[in-house]
Order: sequence, then structure tokens, then C-alpha cells
Amino acid sequence: MAHKIRYWLMKSEPDVFSIDDLKREGFTDWEGVRNFQARNFMRDEMKVGDLALFYHSNANPPGVAGICRICRESHPDLTAQDKESPYFDPKASESKPIWMMVEVEFVEKFPHFVSLAELKKHAELKDLVVLRKGSRLSITPVEKSDFEFIQALGNVEEAEAPPPVVKSKHSKRNI
Repeated sequence: MAHKIRYWLMKSEPDVFSIDDLKREGFTDWEGVRNFQARNFMRDEMKVGDLALFYHSNANPPGVAGICRICRESHPDLTAQDKESPYFDPKASESKPIWMMVEVEFVEKFPHFVSLAELKKHAELKDLVVLRKGSRLSITPVEKSDFEFIQALGNVEEAEAPPPVVKSKHSKRNI
């Protein structure tokens, strides 16, 4: 039986790794996730072919910049075992990796950056996890209808470029 595509929102701080970085590199490991619920989404639910909204967090303004696709399923996040990495976790080991990551590939950068403020204006998106007060998860599931609605917003042509990336104080891509 064919895999039914699922939809996600994945947050990244653009001063650490942006949609432009993904476009330039083509693909990357989604490392550094240090939240068990987000890790479990990657480990247990994300499959090759799933699509994700690439969300710039801790930016001014935050919002959805484009789309990426899961191109490799969950595997150990080796940055957790690297003492030089900001994502190092002394409890992680080769035999007990604890933290997992998926690999994502670039699909598209939206011609129109869809800001968090713009997302909040649409009643159709009221159930979107990223819009809930206090929501800080770096990876969340998204309904297909919400994904397609946001994709349509992002593909509206506009004369001006997306907002500039504003450097953040945080060094981690994902919290």
C-alpha cells in the first residue's frame, strides 16, 4: 500500500539555516531537535515524501518561507554525540542515540513570505498549532487543507522581496 502523504510545519531560525540555505544546498539533515514530542514526530510519523512548511522562527517577522520534503526517514542525530556541537547531549551515545533527525530536500521558496500576522488573519487556519498561544514546538502536524491554503498564500506574486532576515540571539535552530 502506498504511503499517504502527511503534512508538517518545521521551524528553523533563518540566521542559523534558512529556506535560502536549503535551496542552495538542495537537502540537509534536520538536526538539533531537542524536544521529545518533536523528536517523536520525526522518529515515529514522518515518512519519505511527506511535505513540510518551512517556517522562519525568531525572525522579524516570523512566518512561512517555503516548502521542503522529507527525503530520508528518521536516523540518529549525531550532533548529540559531538562534544563540539551546540546540540551535544552527554546522555546520548552510539548505542542509545536518544535524538533523531530526518533529511529534508528543497521544494520551493514562496514568492510571497507568509508572516505569522498574515496567518492569524485567516479564520480557516484557526486550528493551526503554530497559532496557539504558548506553542513552541519546532515540528507540528498540519492538515492537508491548511497546508494547501498556506501554499496558495505563499504563491501569490508580489512586487517586493520577502522581509530581510534579522539576526537572533539564539544559537540553536530548533528548541
